[in-house]
Amino acid sequence: MVIVQEILISEDVLKEHFRCNLDACKGACCWEGDFGAPLEPAEMETLEKIYPDIKPFLRPEGIRVLEEQGLFVYFKGLKDFGTPLLDDGACAFLTFEKNGVAKCGIEKAFEEGATDFRKPISCHLYPIRVSKNEKAGFEALNYDRWDICSAACTAGKKEQIPVFRFAKAALIRKYGEEFYEELEAVANYLEAEKS
Repeated sequence: MVIVQEILISEDVLKEHFRCNLDACKGACCWEGDFGAPLEPAEMETLEKIYPDIKPFLRPEGIRVLEEQGLFVYFKGLKDFGTPLLDDGACAFLTFEKNGVAKCGIEKAFEEGATDFRKPISCHLYPIRVSKNEKAGFEALNYDRWDICSAACTAGKKEQIPVFRFAKAALIRKYGEEFYEELEAVANYLEAEKS
């Protein structure tokens, strides 16, 4: 583990490689798994405010679930709030592109200028997962390995893209430019030390 601005970071975030390969997985992370996308408290408030703006970008089955269950639900196994799921386990905000690749309906609305909220930060950061310990007062960034992302690992290795560089925009969105620059410096130092 390394520490940047009091955030613990697994060295796997710096050393492992990753680049989404949507041609291979079709965005399976949007419909696989046991929980919806983890949401921060501010994101739950944001979803309540922007729902009318993103609703036109969602599928009817997603709208039905969101209006029956709410825009977020508590998952006991996650011990946190997340996006609701359809009966088949897909995120209620899931849509599909014409080529069959999954796409977040919130992100579609963002790309069309209907909202300035891109998508939940947990989705944007993936494959980095944030763990928080409120009692101890720390946050940790870990690399989440998932077999559905094997093609992304292969692509990242081939192109030599470390996990943290793949998630650069999301890391800057969550922690700021200065944090990312320090993280980059730590990664470069560790790489040089290895040589």
